[in-house]
Amino acid sequence: MTSATGAAGKIFQFQDIKFSPDILFEVKPECLQPSPAPIVVDNGSFQTRAGWACSGAEFSGPSVLFRSVAARSRGAARSETQVGNDIPNLEPLRWLLKSQFDRNVVVNFEIQELMLDYIFVHLGIGTEGHVEHPLILTEAPCNPLHCRQMMSELLFECYGVPQVAYGVDSLFSFYSNNTQRGLKPPHTGLVISSGYHCSHVLPFINGRLDAFNCKRINIGGSHTAAYMQRLLQLKYPAHQAAITPSRMEELLHHHCYVAVDYQQELEKWRSAEFYEEEVHRMQLPFSGKVAGVFASVEERQEKRVQQLRRLEELNNRHREEKLQQDQERLDTLLAVQELLEDGAVEQFHRRLMELNMDSAEELQSYIHKLSLSVEQHRLARAEIIELEQPMDEGDGVNQIEADLGDESTEPEKAGNIQPVFNMAEYHQLFVGTERLRAPEVLFRPSLIGEEQMGLIETLQFVLEQYSPEQQAMLAENVFLTGGNLLYPGVKERVERELLAMRPFQSHFKVSLASDPALDAWFGARDWALRNPVGSEGWISRQEFEEKGGEYLSEHWASNIFIPMRISKPTQRANEVSLSSTEQSQDVNTATGLDIDVVPDADIGTLGALMS
Repeated sequence: MTSATGAAGKIFQFQDIKFSPDILFEVKPECLQPSPAPIVVDNGSFQTRAGWACSGAEFSGPSVLFRSVAARSRGAARSETQVGNDIPNLEPLRWLLKSQFDRNVVVNFEIQELMLDYIFVHLGIGTEGHVEHPLILTEAPCNPLHCRQMMSELLFECYGVPQVAYGVDSLFSFYSNNTQRGLKPPHTGLVISSGYHCSHVLPFINGRLDAFNCKRINIGGSHTAAYMQRLLQLKYPAHQAAITPSRMEELLHHHCYVAVDYQQELEKWRSAEFYEEEVHRMQLPFSGKVAGVFASVEERQEKRVQQLRRLEELNNRHREEKLQQDQERLDTLLAVQELLEDGAVEQFHRRLMELNMDSAEELQSYIHKLSLSVEQHRLARAEIIELEQPMDEGDGVNQIEADLGDESTEPEKAGNIQPVFNMAEYHQLFVGTERLRAPEVLFRPSLIGEEQMGLIETLQFVLEQYSPEQQAMLAENVFLTGGNLLYPGVKERVERELLAMRPFQSHFKVSLASDPALDAWFGARDWALRNPVGSEGWISRQEFEEKGGEYLSEHWASNIFIPMRISKPTQRANEVSLSSTEQSQDVNTATGLDIDVVPDADIGTLGALMS
């Protein structure tokens, strides 16, 4: 999310990027020999990244990157589902988009299976019935056991993966950047990550995640984009359809920043000079051929001539229709008059009654009027036919244009007085304070009505769970990662808040990931290269069958495995239950009453009944 600068007049165009289908790669020999290379999958809630854990320049980055969404209408076949970059434009299909995530946890494993199919197909894996490559998969901090169990069942039973390793994406990024900076393990620090749905504050002590003091905030990039969309739609109600979520994400990625001091920055925007200098004008696409745009003099004359021609054609058509109707009426009346001349008096009077006439004189009067009308229509049509020839040659058009010549000067004179409507400026979004108000949601969730702590309050709460010595160690390595922390100024904002939070003259250091969006994948790849398949952190199919799908082989970048313990009834409890049953049976035998067995708490009630 870099700030866009250097544009003339601070007018920016929306890129409206259209995605193109990913390339179908072929498996390189380096990925098969001497043993199948692991596949690294960063299963992000916004974007999925997949590639090979191999050394070499051609494997320096993920091979497949795509949005973690699938589009399938209800009742459609599996083959008709569009996944990731197969969807060129998300907006027309947004109501059909589905994700495998609920917040940051995978819950829809049908969609997850589609994502894995997409990855394996585009990486060139063509083995039928199984995938012979080990798999490294990222998961959410403190991932529920049920979700990991379902994921392991999908990988081992559906795809036949030989080995699986799980790790937390932000911890992989933490490890990758610590290695680049030359820090030796075990590492200690405080990891702040922010993704598409959630943000986390993760304490990392002596090379292990302290899962008991991890905190999650249900605020992420989707919330900031929705807030930006709401602000601009309220500001420009005439352009609500053009203010789409995809464009709001583009605004966040390229035009927003985090204010070091939010209130002080808002005061700067009160200045007209500061506003004109810092406002970003986003140009929406538009067409000049719309209502309300002043056309040129030639266009107005041409439009006037076309209208006159159209009216003339309509009048001629009406005259022809009227002439045809009068001629048919006249022929009918002449036929009735012939009956009188032929001596068919009874038939003549019957036809007069049908025509609603009383006498032969009235009939003769109607015949005379219709004859005059038909004759006039024929004369008029003859005159029009004579005038059509010069119109075809262009004389009539020139005459009309000459008649309009005097009128054409009036708009030109009026243009010197009335301002010309600027259609381009009407379709511009002036993004001012929204540039800092939208990212501020991360630090102030109350702006969108969420009753949660912000990032800084959560950071302070986590630090307070430790002793002063441990707080100092954690504050020495505060690490920022995640695709939602790419805003300019976020590092300076955290440093300022830590300066106000920490004791006087205490030391702290805040560092930002070199590539917050991709460092998780790079860290997982480096981990796979340093930990061969079968070592600590890998889960084999045998372990999956013996220990269950929720089993996790821990390593420094993984979650903490806390197995589920199902409590069994103790021997003492069994003895108490058995004695209660025997005592109740004895009471039934002594009294001869048909009384059901009652628990211990009701024995006193039974004794009172017997007495």
